Amino acid sequence: MKGCYEVETLQLEITNHCINSCSNCSRFCGHHYEPYFMDFEYFKYAVDCSCDSPNFLGFMGGEPLLHPDFEKMCEYVQDRKPREKLALWSTLPKGYEKYADVICETFGNILINDHSKYIYHAPILVQSQELIRDRKDLFIVTNHCWLQEHWSSSINPKGAFFCEIAASLSILLGGSDGWPVEPGWWKRVPKDFKEQIEEFCPQCGIPIDFERRVSSDGRDDISPEMVEKLRGKSIKVDTGKYVVSNMRVVENPSPLGKYKDREFREKIAKRYGIVLLPNQKGYLRPIKL
Repeated sequence: MKGCYEVETLQLEITNHCINSCSNCSRFCGHHYEPYFMDFEYFKYAVDCSCDSPNFLGFMGGEPLLHPDFEKMCEYVQDRKPREKLALWSTLPKGYEKYADVICETFGNILINDHSKYIYHAPILVQSQELIRDRKDLFIVTNHCWLQEHWSSSINPKGAFFCEIAASLSILLGGSDGWPVEPGWWKRVPKDFKEQIEEFCPQCGIPIDFERRVSSDGRDDISPEMVEKLRGKSIKVDTGKYVVSNMRVVENPSPLGKYKDREFREKIAKRYGIVLLPNQKGYLRPIKL
């Protein structure tokens, strides 16, 4: 596993509300009875405690543009982190085109995915501990989790987490709070993660090659014991929008999909009057026409 300062992005999870309810969403959109919107004062403090890190600082949801303080948040962060170190993950939903200017003024990196293309999501809610019962063997597998080594640490209303999936699981399952959001929180290394690893990694299916499901299906793959944990906590479970996993490991899981191709993202950005230019990091920089 990597330290928080070694991953590319620290995510500010400003809401878990979204216009979509995709299969196996990493933020469990569609499950929550009461989606959250991060308090603006808490957001400002989270930025102040994170902006001196070497990492990108990301705005993440759910759909960040649905947050009623989105524009204020953008304006606040502009003076505290260079544009080339700020990133936005968004579907650029219809009806929010008014944010085009502030998006271009704030973010040097934009990652667009409206899920209209086939995307295959790994089944997070298929618990690895239901397949691998021996804790020693389980942590050998989770210690080399591809997602934690390539993606992000996070701050959500429950605190700071070494892994964005741990942060999402804490919200969904009513798990332990994260670390206090404070200066230098992002300097933690794997030996500091012990409690979060022991709580959240066994409940996650990401490290294991379970079959993936196309996001447009709308149903989540959930392991039998996790289904019972989620009764009364999840709209999808309570309304039957899930498939009980057979826990079968596959040799070659379905590829994630082709949603990252340039033409697809340019088409989405065009509806906001935005063009996308490649930057030095190999990501796309939004420019207002």
